[in-house]
Amino acid sequence: MGQMTTLTAADGFELGAYRAEPEGSPRGGLVVVQEIFGVNSHIRSICDRYAALGYATIAPAVFDRIQPGFECGYSPEEVAEARKFIGMADFDDMLRDTQAAIDALAGAGKIGLVGYCLGGSIAFLAAARLTGLSAAVGYYGSKVATNADETPKVPTQMHFGEQDQGIPMSDVETVIARRPDVDVHVYPAGHGFACDERASFDAASTMIATGRTLRWFDEHLAG
Repeated sequence: MGQMTTLTAADGFELGAYRAEPEGSPRGGLVVVQEIFGVNSHIRSICDRYAALGYATIAPAVFDRIQPGFECGYSPEEVAEARKFIGMADFDDMLRDTQAAIDALAGAGKIGLVGYCLGGSIAFLAAARLTGLSAAVGYYGSKVATNADETPKVPTQMHFGEQDQGIPMSDVETVIARRPDVDVHVYPAGHGFACDERASFDAASTMIATGRTLRWFDEHLAG
């Protein structure tokens, strides 16, 4: 189990983060970037799972500039509450806070990043704009297509659901067409398919996507 800690961004802003350490020397570092639901039990569990596999992990609370400590679950009421952050979030600020998490993993070896939902979009932008990464993986990021002209500086993998009502397949096709350098995979599932706390969870698709993610990090971080 990990614990909450504090990160300091380049502009001096202090934000919360969940950090989980592996037993023994880490085989690499991994930043886990949240959905719109904050660094909640799902995101913390992902950190714990990767730590159990040998990665030092940090999940920065990228909504702390808006509402410190925000987290929620997946009931209809909670989803509606979380959606208010979509129009309030500043990607430059969130990337600045993500960079702080990358920097905090210095000494853990090569560093990767995996993001979900909002974090999937941040994963793509981080791969293109931030420093210190060796690989990135994003799940169902809605802003990937609109930023597909940006070029990732590190090996990047993206996962989408073909039944995602928020990300049309035309967007996924845009990513595939404009970014042949990105490893894109599509699953017979909807948005949030990799979250086992959501009604949209798809176990079969998650198993395949997780396997691909782990191999990606094995190759580019621990290999």
